[in-house]
Amino acid sequence: MSAMFRALENPNYRIWAGGAIVSNIGTWMQRVAQDWLVLTVLTDHSGAAVGLTTGLQFLPMLLFGPYGGVLADRYRKRIILMWTQLAMGFTGLAIGLLVVTGTAQLWHAYVAAFCLGVASAVDAPARQAFVSELVGQDNISNAVALNSASFNTARLTGPAIAGVLIAWVGTGPVFLLNAASFAAVLVSLFRIRITQPAPVAGQRNKHQVVEGVRYVRRRPDLMLIMVLVGILGAFGMNFPVINSLMATTEFSMGPSEFGLLGSIMAVGTLAGALLAARRSGPRLRFLLGGALGLGFFTILGSLAPSFWTYAAILVPVGLASITFLNSCNTSIQLSVEAQFRGRVLALYLAVLQGGTALGSPLVGWIGSQYGARWSVASGGIVVLLAGIAAVVAVSRRNRITFRGALRMALGRREPAV
Repeated sequence: MSAMFRALENPNYRIWAGGAIVSNIGTWMQRVAQDWLVLTVLTDHSGAAVGLTTGLQFLPMLLFGPYGGVLADRYRKRIILMWTQLAMGFTGLAIGLLVVTGTAQLWHAYVAAFCLGVASAVDAPARQAFVSELVGQDNISNAVALNSASFNTARLTGPAIAGVLIAWVGTGPVFLLNAASFAAVLVSLFRIRITQPAPVAGQRNKHQVVEGVRYVRRRPDLMLIMVLVGILGAFGMNFPVINSLMATTEFSMGPSEFGLLGSIMAVGTLAGALLAARRSGPRLRFLLGGALGLGFFTILGSLAPSFWTYAAILVPVGLASITFLNSCNTSIQLSVEAQFRGRVLALYLAVLQGGTALGSPLVGWIGSQYGARWSVASGGIVVLLAGIAAVVAVSRRNRITFRGALRMALGRREPAV
């Protein structure tokens, strides 16, 4: 098998990947349906409401994610995943039935987004750590990249399918299809045959969370990742919000074109994930270069004169964003001891998605008050400045010039993180 897909040689990982891609497609369909429902059905094109909905979906990761990491370190990850998949499936079913029956209100969308976020806060750390148990240390980098490829293959197809279905039958059936898609993951979890390591016995949850935070604080490389992820999550990863505003208010497009934007962006993220699958491990230059590229191309997107120009710019935006995120995730998976992995991954996801939760309402408000282009531009400027600041920090830590660190970020070879 090609080195790009070597993790698929593991039968358990193949089963997991098969169920995950079906569920991921359903998840992306629901994301588009949720934004469109709030934007055009439950409000009169309120960017602030879309931003608040997105924020409520990601806020639980900030509040409860670290405790989800404790659960991942203490209990069987497969059992945790079974319960979280059931919870997310029932949430999609509930909001879908409300929409289909014509009784959905804005607060229903807010509650559903928050409940989905709570389940995800427990699910995400266990899901991330579960992969390393499936494939072993040697194939973690490849498995993480293939997970991203699967996620972005779904991102390529899911929004486009959702856009067509919304135009054809409305948003309700899209939520119901997503609810049904969780059955694929549950079936794969039942079929996997793996002897998981015994859970790590520990102190009370609050002490274990503090222990995980202290571990991160002792590691300058992890602190760099956390700071960058928080900034990029808040200002550079809110494309569901800004794409909905750009499609409707700036370019006067409908649901099909809005869904198409997500699929076009996924071309870049899928390409970035497949390129990452070819690498033997993470590199600091990909982390820094991804941050700089995301800021630059996002700013460029704010200046796009037409819908199709904006859509084309989303391809390098997606490539830069997934290059950055894959480098962060793989660095954590490979460098953190097993007894801390769940908690550190939970902190990473809490910072990433918590940043998105805090940034989404702000980005939506900027779009409503000053126009969609300012939402895009302001986020890009902040991300670019954060990337430059990270290059400065690396140059000081490694005692090299700023120019040398910048050259490294833009392509010069250097040791793995």
